[in-house]
Amino acid sequence: MEIDIIKEGPIILKLVVALMLGGAIGYDRERDGKSAGIRTYAAVCLGACLFTDIGLDLGDRASASRIIAYVISGIGFLGGGIIFKDTEGSGARGLTTAATVWCTAGVGVAIGMELFVTALVSTAAIYFLLSLHHRKWYVRLKSGVRKANGDDQGQSDL
Repeated sequence: MEIDIIKEGPIILKLVVALMLGGAIGYDRERDGKSAGIRTYAAVCLGACLFTDIGLDLGDRASASRIIAYVISGIGFLGGGIIFKDTEGSGARGLTTAATVWCTAGVGVAIGMELFVTALVSTAAIYFLLSLHHRKWYVRLKSGVRKANGDDQGQSDL
């Protein structure tokens, strides 16, 4: 078996990009002290990219499609483990984390498919969504909606 750095070089570059974009998404969660942070998001993005690239390397689009489908459902299963019932309130916790972990896998798939602009725009969009609670206009908007609905207790996320 021979190592083909010409073939594997672009794959390694994609993995580095996935690591960086996944880590960027996880940064906001890490900053807020959530249990899923930079390492979790970077690993999800990296793994999704790796499995997508392996699927594409098989040379069979059907195989690549199946692998991508399993990445999506597997990360969905991981997300299901993140969500738990809030014992203090009547809602669930971890929904945002589960959703953004799932979206981060999509970023990894996009990188694996060499859709770099799509991956970058998706990363920016996910980061924007995660950082909304730091924006005064959003906090005011959310507070007004809660008051209008008679819900004074907000549900925090994992």
